[in-house]
Amino acid sequence: MTSSSIPGRRLLAKGALAGAAALLLDAAPAFAADRDTTRRSAREAAPLLRLHLPAPAGPYAVGSKTLHLVDSSRNDPWKPEIGVRELMVTVLQPAVPGRGFPRAPQLTPGAASAFSDLCWRIHPHLPKAGVDWAATLTHARVCAPPLPGHRPVLLYSPGGGDARTMGSALAVDLASHGWTVITVDHPGDASEVEFPSARPGRERVRHTVLLGPPDAATFRTMIDTRVADLRFVLDALDLDRVGVYGHSAGGTAAAQALHEDRRITAAVNLEGYLDQMDGELLPVARQGTNRPLLLAGTDGFRDARLDRSWAALLAHAGPVARRQLDNAQHWAFTDYAALVPQLQSAGLMTASGRAAMVGRAGPHVTVPAVRHLVGSFFARHLPR
Repeated sequence: MTSSSIPGRRLLAKGALAGAAALLLDAAPAFAADRDTTRRSAREAAPLLRLHLPAPAGPYAVGSKTLHLVDSSRNDPWKPEIGVRELMVTVLQPAVPGRGFPRAPQLTPGAASAFSDLCWRIHPHLPKAGVDWAATLTHARVCAPPLPGHRPVLLYSPGGGDARTMGSALAVDLASHGWTVITVDHPGDASEVEFPSARPGRERVRHTVLLGPPDAATFRTMIDTRVADLRFVLDALDLDRVGVYGHSAGGTAAAQALHEDRRITAAVNLEGYLDQMDGELLPVARQGTNRPLLLAGTDGFRDARLDRSWAALLAHAGPVARRQLDNAQHWAFTDYAALVPQLQSAGLMTASGRAAMVGRAGPHVTVPAVRHLVGSFFARHLPR
């Protein structure tokens, strides 16, 4: 209520004024409740925030298609009742330019609905409401015809608890520079994965089992499964001489897959540990590698465990390099680098939440820096 609603004309008698004042005092709690309800209703009725991903910087248009791959030779470690291991992957390729094909959404409708419910549990700084997660578009065109010619292939493995979709901007940018990029989901630890249809043992949209930090056994299963997933994609798509890059647990898997599979020519580990949670070094860190491997981290996430496991690998003679992004945090290697500042600007995330997720550097710094790190590495070791 505003002061204009209080009777205040001189014509009113003192008794009437006193009575009105008493009436207003008695009703104050009700007015406050009405005001809170009005504000809450206004927030709920406000348009949901639509987020935007940065455009790619390469010379090529990019086409997108999605594949459902089934590995009948092994079972799913997180849901054995399924009976097989299933993956969803997105293939991004340099494409014939044109606007006759719609831009691919970052999240399918089913995945967006699930992500809206799950995101703040996986990343506590993300808002519980206020965002239209289904509205974000990538800069790839659905089913746009690929340009002719053979192109080197890069595989992407996302971080633990994240889906392949949160690496869309970097993947599209790499494709715009001439690579074929395949982003791989790891169902069970990915936040959500939407399949073409349901099947016995799972619904159409499958949710993560990771709603908190994994224990040692879960982490071991996660890395072993991811390495097997990446190698299966190579088998299923008959790929050879490829590059692999990944973030966090995906970076761990990329480095270990490089060690295990000679079809992988080079790899980038974006801030993934090279040991188990009990301190046991992974074979790639114990034995080293004779193929190019980039270790890229941030100053905000760096800790003793990361330094120890990376130092063990760097102690071996081999083509391994380490780089660091300053004023950045762990998820600056993902789409969150561009999305989180938009959430803060809209009042849906605090400055401290932003700093905890992506650091204080702006996307105009971190996005091109990450693109340069990954793109220049593969340009040297897996040229287009």
